[in-house]
Amino acid sequence: MNRLEAAFERGRPLIMGILNVTPDSFSDSRAHASAEAAVAHGLAMVDEGADLIDVGGESTRPGSDPVAAAEQIARVVPVIRQLRAGLPDVIAVSVDTTRAEVAAAALDAGADFINDVSAGRDDPAMFALAAARRVPLVLMHMQGTPKTMQDDPRYEAVVDEVLAFLRERCEQAQAAGIPTERLILDPGIGFGKRRDDNLELMASLHRFTATGYRVLLGASRKRFMGSVCGETRPQQLVAATVATTALGVLAGVDIFRVHDVRENRQAADVAHAIRRAGRGGAVGSTGPKR
Repeated sequence: MNRLEAAFERGRPLIMGILNVTPDSFSDSRAHASAEAAVAHGLAMVDEGADLIDVGGESTRPGSDPVAAAEQIARVVPVIRQLRAGLPDVIAVSVDTTRAEVAAAALDAGADFINDVSAGRDDPAMFALAAARRVPLVLMHMQGTPKTMQDDPRYEAVVDEVLAFLRERCEQAQAAGIPTERLILDPGIGFGKRRDDNLELMASLHRFTATGYRVLLGASRKRFMGSVCGETRPQQLVAATVATTALGVLAGVDIFRVHDVRENRQAADVAHAIRRAGRGGAVGSTGPKR
């Protein structure tokens, strides 16, 4: 059984620690100048309660430019290889990339699944790779590209449109041979959305979990929360992120991609205990997962 699939069996919300191996992350102030520094941070996140570590070699902040596959591989592969050697066997590692070449190299180095913010649109080979390697795949919604996504994004009905997009991408992935149970949906908070779009998606997370697919939420330190709180520094949005994690647990979200692991682990565990108490001790997310 894949490590991520085994983690789901433990029956609690999963915390995914963000490990950016890039010089230009939008909010991660830690400078991972070497593979050793990045690995040390990854191990520290596990000590703080992370179930998963997401390693990325390309920033997807608004306005960012793409990074060549060779450069991404040079950044992420040494980190993933060393992480896999040092992590407990139960901890799963993902690679955050839109390029099949990078994903393949990461899987060879020890990654367990793929986190693709383009939902397979950037590289037609991504679905075939995930199917052949029999690994889970995260499909995220984004309007535009990281370079252009915040250039006046518009929706008529944001929740309906994001859901329709993700269902279409799931159909394409299934047609390529990826079983439904290995697909994970991410509504793409902050990716080509205005503040009110993000708030509406957060208020409608139950509609995503009701699809029967696993759901990932990546709201950590996102700017829309700063606009609500009157805070411009992403590093000061830890408490705001914790609020989204607690709400997400109550809506049945399965994975929370965060920078601040300890705080969000606590929020997820308390919200999960409350949710279980309200359901008579039942474990798991809303509805059966495919």
